[in-house]
Amino acid sequence: MFIDNLIFSLNATVPVFLIMVFGWFVKKWGLLDDHSTAQINKFVFRTMLPALLFMDLSEADFREVWDTKFVLFCIIVTLICVGIAVGYSMFFKDKNERGEIIQASYRSSAAVLGIAFVNNIYGKSTMAALMIVGTVPIYNIISVIVLSVTSAENKKSGSLLKTTLKGIATNPIILGIIAGISWSLIGLNQPVIMSKSISYLGNMATPLSLIALGASFKFEEAKGKLPVTAGIAFIKLVLFCSIFLPVAVSMGFRGEKLIAILIMLGSATTGSCFVMAKNLGHKGTITAFAVMLTTLCSAFTLTTWLFILKSFEYI
Repeated sequence: MFIDNLIFSLNATVPVFLIMVFGWFVKKWGLLDDHSTAQINKFVFRTMLPALLFMDLSEADFREVWDTKFVLFCIIVTLICVGIAVGYSMFFKDKNERGEIIQASYRSSAAVLGIAFVNNIYGKSTMAALMIVGTVPIYNIISVIVLSVTSAENKKSGSLLKTTLKGIATNPIILGIIAGISWSLIGLNQPVIMSKSISYLGNMATPLSLIALGASFKFEEAKGKLPVTAGIAFIKLVLFCSIFLPVAVSMGFRGEKLIAILIMLGSATTGSCFVMAKNLGHKGTITAFAVMLTTLCSAFTLTTWLFILKSFEYI
Protein backbone atom coordinates (compact mmCIF):
# COMPACT_ATOMS: atom_id res chain seq x y z
CA MET A 1 0.00 0.00 0.00
CA PHE A 2 2.81 2.41 0.91
CA ILE A 3 4.63 1.76 -2.37
CA ASP A 4 1.42 2.08 -4.41
CA ASN A 5 0.56 5.43 -2.80
CA LEU A 6 4.11 6.72 -3.29
CA ILE A 7 4.13 5.71 -6.97
CA PHE A 8 0.73 7.38 -7.45
CA SER A 9 2.06 10.63 -5.96
CA LEU A 10 5.33 10.59 -7.89
CA ASN A 11 3.55 9.90 -11.18
CA ALA A 12 1.54 13.09 -10.66
CA THR A 13 4.42 15.40 -9.72
CA VAL A 14 7.69 14.17 -11.19
CA PRO A 15 6.79 14.59 -14.91
CA VAL A 16 6.00 18.28 -14.31
CA PHE A 17 9.25 18.77 -12.41
CA LEU A 18 11.30 16.97 -15.08
CA ILE A 19 10.04 19.33 -17.79
CA MET A 20 11.27 22.27 -15.72
CA VAL A 21 14.64 20.57 -15.24
CA PHE A 22 14.75 20.07 -19.00
CA GLY A 23 14.19 23.82 -19.43
CA TRP A 24 17.11 24.54 -17.11
CA PHE A 25 19.38 22.26 -19.18
CA VAL A 26 18.16 23.86 -22.41
CA LYS A 27 19.32 27.22 -21.02
CA LYS A 28 22.68 25.74 -19.98
CA TRP A 29 23.15 24.27 -23.47
CA GLY A 30 22.74 27.74 -24.92
CA LEU A 31 19.52 26.99 -26.82
CA LEU A 32 17.69 29.70 -24.84
CA ASP A 33 18.90 32.98 -23.34
CA ASP A 34 17.31 35.49 -20.95
CA HIS A 35 15.71 37.51 -23.75
CA SER A 36 14.17 34.51 -25.52
CA THR A 37 12.93 33.08 -22.20
CA ALA A 38 11.28 36.40 -21.32
CA GLN A 39 9.64 36.51 -24.74
CA ILE A 40 8.36 32.95 -24.31
CA ASN A 41 6.88 33.87 -20.93
CA LYS A 42 5.11 36.87 -22.48
CA PHE A 43 3.90 34.82 -25.42
CA VAL A 44 2.51 32.10 -23.15
CA PHE A 45 0.88 34.65 -20.85
CA ARG A 46 -0.76 36.66 -23.61
CA THR A 47 -1.80 33.92 -26.05
CA MET A 48 -1.42 30.32 -24.93
CA LEU A 49 -2.76 30.59 -21.38
CA PRO A 50 -5.91 32.42 -22.52
CA ALA A 51 -6.32 29.78 -25.24
CA LEU A 52 -5.86 26.98 -22.68
CA LEU A 53 -8.43 28.52 -20.34
CA PHE A 54 -10.88 29.15 -23.17
CA MET A 55 -10.42 25.57 -24.40
CA ASP A 56 -11.12 24.00 -21.01
CA LEU A 57 -13.87 26.36 -19.88
CA SER A 58 -15.74 26.53 -23.19
CA GLU A 59 -15.96 22.73 -23.32
CA ALA A 60 -17.18 22.41 -19.71
CA ASP A 61 -20.91 22.06 -19.16
CA PHE A 62 -21.27 24.43 -16.21
CA ARG A 63 -25.01 23.88 -15.98
CA GLU A 64 -24.35 20.17 -15.48
CA VAL A 65 -21.32 20.21 -13.16
CA TRP A 66 -21.77 23.49 -11.30
CA ASP A 67 -21.12 23.10 -7.55
CA THR A 68 -21.86 26.29 -5.61
CA LYS A 69 -20.39 24.94 -2.37
CA PHE A 70 -17.10 24.07 -4.08
CA VAL A 71 -16.77 27.38 -5.95
CA LEU A 72 -17.64 29.43 -2.84
CA PHE A 73 -15.06 27.47 -0.85
CA CYS A 74 -12.41 28.31 -3.46
CA ILE A 75 -13.36 32.01 -3.47
CA ILE A 76 -13.48 32.43 0.32
CA VAL A 77 -10.25 30.50 0.96
CA THR A 78 -8.46 32.47 -1.77
CA LEU A 79 -9.48 35.77 -0.15
CA ILE A 80 -8.29 34.54 3.27
CA CYS A 81 -4.97 33.48 1.72
CA VAL A 82 -4.61 36.99 0.26
CA GLY A 83 -5.15 38.41 3.74
CA ILE A 84 -2.43 36.15 5.18
CA ALA A 85 -0.08 37.23 2.38
CA VAL A 86 -0.75 40.91 3.11
CA GLY A 87 0.02 40.28 6.79
CA TYR A 88 3.32 38.61 5.90
CA SER A 89 4.35 41.53 3.66
CA MET A 90 3.99 43.95 6.58
CA PHE A 91 7.09 42.45 8.22
CA PHE A 92 9.26 44.04 5.50
CA LYS A 93 10.18 47.74 5.50
CA ASP A 94 10.49 48.34 1.75
CA LYS A 95 6.93 49.22 0.72
CA ASN A 96 7.79 48.93 -2.97
CA GLU A 97 8.55 45.22 -2.48
CA ARG A 98 5.32 44.43 -0.66
CA GLY A 99 3.28 44.03 -3.85
CA GLU A 100 5.65 41.35 -5.13
CA ILE A 101 5.67 39.61 -1.74
CA ILE A 102 1.87 39.57 -1.55
CA GLN A 103 1.38 38.28 -5.09
CA ALA A 104 4.06 35.60 -4.84
CA SER A 105 2.71 34.38 -1.48
CA TYR A 106 -0.91 33.74 -2.46
CA ARG A 107 -0.93 33.21 -6.22
CA SER A 108 -0.76 29.58 -7.35
CA SER A 109 -0.15 27.95 -10.71
CA ALA A 110 -3.84 27.10 -10.77
CA ALA A 111 -4.36 27.57 -14.50
CA VAL A 112 -1.23 25.75 -15.68
CA LEU A 113 -0.47 23.15 -13.01
CA GLY A 114 -4.09 22.79 -11.89
CA ILE A 115 -5.21 21.49 -15.25
CA ALA A 116 -1.99 19.51 -15.74
CA PHE A 117 -2.16 17.74 -12.37
CA VAL A 118 -5.87 16.97 -12.30
CA ASN A 119 -5.83 15.74 -15.90
CA ASN A 120 -2.67 13.75 -15.19
CA ILE A 121 -4.44 11.89 -12.39
CA TYR A 122 -8.06 11.70 -13.56
CA GLY A 123 -7.94 12.49 -17.28
CA LYS A 124 -10.20 15.28 -18.49
CA SER A 125 -11.75 16.94 -15.44
CA THR A 126 -14.23 19.77 -15.02
CA MET A 127 -13.31 20.28 -11.35
CA ALA A 128 -10.11 22.06 -12.36
CA ALA A 129 -12.25 24.37 -14.52
CA LEU A 130 -14.56 25.16 -11.58
CA MET A 131 -11.57 25.85 -9.32
CA ILE A 132 -10.17 28.21 -11.96
CA VAL A 133 -13.50 30.06 -12.14
CA GLY A 134 -13.40 30.57 -8.36
CA THR A 135 -9.76 31.60 -8.03
CA VAL A 136 -7.98 32.85 -11.15
CA PRO A 137 -10.09 36.02 -11.67
CA ILE A 138 -9.43 36.94 -8.02
CA TYR A 139 -5.73 36.15 -8.42
CA ASN A 140 -5.40 38.48 -11.38
CA ILE A 141 -7.60 41.34 -10.17
CA ILE A 142 -5.88 41.50 -6.76
CA SER A 143 -2.44 41.17 -8.38
CA VAL A 144 -3.09 44.17 -10.60
CA ILE A 145 -4.34 46.19 -7.61
CA VAL A 146 -1.50 45.39 -5.17
CA LEU A 147 1.23 45.72 -7.80
CA SER A 148 -0.16 49.05 -9.00
CA VAL A 149 -0.61 50.45 -5.48
CA THR A 150 2.92 49.47 -4.38
CA SER A 151 4.70 50.50 -7.59
CA ALA A 152 6.96 53.52 -7.18
CA GLU A 153 6.71 54.11 -10.93
CA ASN A 154 2.92 54.38 -10.86
CA LYS A 155 2.98 56.61 -7.80
CA LYS A 156 5.28 59.04 -9.55
CA SER A 157 3.24 59.08 -12.72
CA GLY A 158 0.03 59.86 -10.86
CA SER A 159 -1.90 57.40 -13.04
CA LEU A 160 -2.55 54.74 -10.40
CA LEU A 161 -6.30 54.37 -10.92
CA LYS A 162 -5.99 54.40 -14.70
CA THR A 163 -3.16 51.82 -14.66
CA THR A 164 -5.07 49.56 -12.27
CA LEU A 165 -8.32 49.61 -14.22
CA LYS A 166 -6.51 49.13 -17.54
CA GLY A 167 -4.53 46.22 -16.10
CA ILE A 168 -7.72 44.48 -14.98
CA ALA A 169 -9.66 45.18 -18.19
CA THR A 170 -6.88 44.00 -20.50
CA ASN A 171 -5.58 41.02 -18.49
CA PRO A 172 -5.34 38.12 -21.00
CA ILE A 173 -6.18 35.45 -18.44
CA ILE A 174 -9.32 37.23 -17.27
CA LEU A 175 -10.38 37.76 -20.89
CA GLY A 176 -9.78 34.07 -21.64
CA ILE A 177 -11.92 33.05 -18.67
CA ILE A 178 -14.76 35.40 -19.61
CA ALA A 179 -14.70 34.20 -23.22
CA GLY A 180 -14.62 30.52 -22.20
CA ILE A 181 -17.47 30.76 -19.70
CA SER A 182 -19.55 32.87 -22.11
CA TRP A 183 -19.11 30.35 -24.91
CA SER A 184 -20.05 27.49 -22.59
CA LEU A 185 -23.20 29.22 -21.36
CA ILE A 186 -24.29 30.15 -24.89
CA GLY A 187 -24.00 26.48 -25.77
CA LEU A 188 -22.65 26.85 -29.30
CA ASN A 189 -20.67 24.04 -30.89
CA GLN A 190 -17.21 25.11 -31.98
CA PRO A 191 -16.38 24.68 -35.66
CA VAL A 192 -13.73 22.00 -36.14
CA ILE A 193 -11.24 24.50 -37.57
CA MET A 194 -11.65 26.79 -34.57
CA SER A 195 -11.53 23.95 -32.04
CA LYS A 196 -8.35 22.43 -33.47
CA SER A 197 -6.59 25.79 -33.80
CA ILE A 198 -7.33 26.74 -30.19
CA SER A 199 -6.35 23.27 -28.94
CA TYR A 200 -2.98 23.54 -30.72
CA LEU A 201 -2.28 26.78 -28.84
CA GLY A 202 -3.74 25.63 -25.52
CA ASN A 203 -1.95 22.28 -25.46
CA MET A 204 1.41 24.05 -25.86
CA ALA A 205 0.82 26.33 -22.84
CA THR A 206 1.76 23.92 -20.07
CA PRO A 207 4.96 22.35 -21.48
CA LEU A 208 6.27 25.62 -22.92
CA SER A 209 5.63 27.57 -19.72
CA LEU A 210 7.34 24.86 -17.67
CA ILE A 211 10.37 24.89 -19.98
CA ALA A 212 10.53 28.70 -19.74
CA LEU A 213 10.28 28.51 -15.95
CA GLY A 214 13.17 26.07 -15.82
CA ALA A 215 15.22 28.25 -18.15
CA SER A 216 14.57 31.29 -15.92
CA PHE A 217 16.22 29.80 -12.83
CA LYS A 218 19.33 31.67 -11.64
CA PHE A 219 20.57 29.97 -8.51
CA GLU A 220 23.61 32.24 -8.10
CA GLU A 221 21.43 35.35 -7.65
CA ALA A 222 19.04 33.93 -5.06
CA LYS A 223 21.14 34.53 -1.95
CA GLY A 224 20.18 38.14 -1.30
CA LYS A 225 16.44 37.46 -1.30
CA LEU A 226 16.56 34.03 0.31
CA PRO A 227 14.95 34.98 3.67
CA VAL A 228 11.87 36.60 2.12
CA THR A 229 11.48 33.94 -0.56
CA ALA A 230 11.90 31.14 2.01
CA GLY A 231 9.01 32.66 3.94
CA ILE A 232 6.94 32.88 0.76
CA ALA A 233 7.70 29.23 -0.05
CA PHE A 234 6.67 28.10 3.45
CA ILE A 235 3.38 30.02 3.30
CA LYS A 236 2.63 28.94 -0.26
CA LEU A 237 3.53 25.26 -0.03
CA VAL A 238 3.01 24.31 3.63
CA LEU A 239 0.97 26.80 5.68
CA PHE A 240 -2.04 27.17 3.39
CA CYS A 241 -2.37 23.40 2.95
CA SER A 242 -1.96 22.75 6.67
CA ILE A 243 -4.79 25.15 7.48
CA PHE A 244 -7.29 24.59 4.68
CA LEU A 245 -6.91 20.97 3.50
CA PRO A 246 -8.34 19.65 6.81
CA VAL A 247 -11.21 22.12 6.41
CA ALA A 248 -11.85 20.87 2.87
CA VAL A 249 -11.83 17.25 4.02
CA SER A 250 -14.20 18.05 6.90
CA MET A 251 -16.59 19.68 4.40
CA GLY A 252 -16.74 16.45 2.41
CA PHE A 253 -14.59 17.28 -0.61
CA ARG A 254 -12.96 14.20 -2.13
CA GLY A 255 -11.29 12.99 -5.32
CA GLU A 256 -11.01 15.50 -8.15
CA LYS A 257 -12.33 18.36 -6.02
CA LEU A 258 -9.75 17.76 -3.30
CA ILE A 259 -6.94 17.55 -5.86
CA ALA A 260 -8.10 20.86 -7.39
CA ILE A 261 -8.14 22.43 -3.90
CA LEU A 262 -4.65 21.07 -3.21
CA ILE A 263 -3.33 22.71 -6.38
CA MET A 264 -5.11 25.95 -5.49
CA LEU A 265 -3.47 25.96 -2.05
CA GLY A 266 -0.10 24.31 -2.48
CA SER A 267 1.19 24.64 -6.03
CA ALA A 268 4.14 26.84 -6.92
CA THR A 269 3.90 30.56 -7.52
CA THR A 270 2.94 30.94 -11.17
CA GLY A 271 5.45 32.25 -13.68
CA SER A 272 2.97 34.83 -14.97
CA CYS A 273 3.53 36.71 -11.69
CA PHE A 274 6.92 37.79 -12.98
CA VAL A 275 5.49 39.15 -16.24
CA MET A 276 2.81 41.10 -14.36
CA ALA A 277 5.30 42.47 -11.83
CA LYS A 278 7.62 43.74 -14.58
CA ASN A 279 4.76 45.21 -16.61
CA LEU A 280 3.45 47.12 -13.60
CA GLY A 281 6.69 48.85 -12.67
CA HIS A 282 8.42 46.40 -10.29
CA LYS A 283 11.94 44.97 -10.41
CA GLY A 284 10.62 41.41 -10.36
CA THR A 285 13.60 40.05 -8.39
CA ILE A 286 11.60 38.68 -5.46
CA THR A 287 8.95 37.30 -7.79
CA ALA A 288 11.49 35.49 -9.96
CA PHE A 289 13.18 33.89 -6.96
CA ALA A 290 9.84 32.96 -5.41
CA VAL A 291 8.78 31.23 -8.62
CA MET A 292 12.11 29.41 -8.72
CA LEU A 293 12.11 28.30 -5.08
CA THR A 294 8.45 27.31 -4.86
CA THR A 295 8.69 25.44 -8.16
CA LEU A 296 11.69 23.44 -6.97
CA CYS A 297 10.22 22.71 -3.55
CA SER A 298 6.69 21.97 -4.79
CA ALA A 299 7.87 18.78 -6.49
CA PHE A 300 8.51 17.43 -3.00
CA THR A 301 5.74 19.14 -1.01
CA LEU A 302 2.99 18.31 -3.53
CA THR A 303 4.18 14.71 -3.60
CA THR A 304 3.98 14.64 0.20
CA TRP A 305 0.47 16.14 0.29
CA LEU A 306 -0.71 13.76 -2.44
CA PHE A 307 0.77 10.84 -0.54
CA ILE A 308 -1.02 11.87 2.67
CA LEU A 309 -4.38 12.29 0.91
CA LYS A 310 -3.95 9.00 -0.92
CA SER A 311 -2.94 7.16 2.26
CA PHE A 312 -6.12 8.31 4.02
CA GLU A 313 -8.12 7.34 0.86
CA TYR A 314 -9.41 10.86 0.32
CA ILE A 315 -8.39 10.70 -3.36
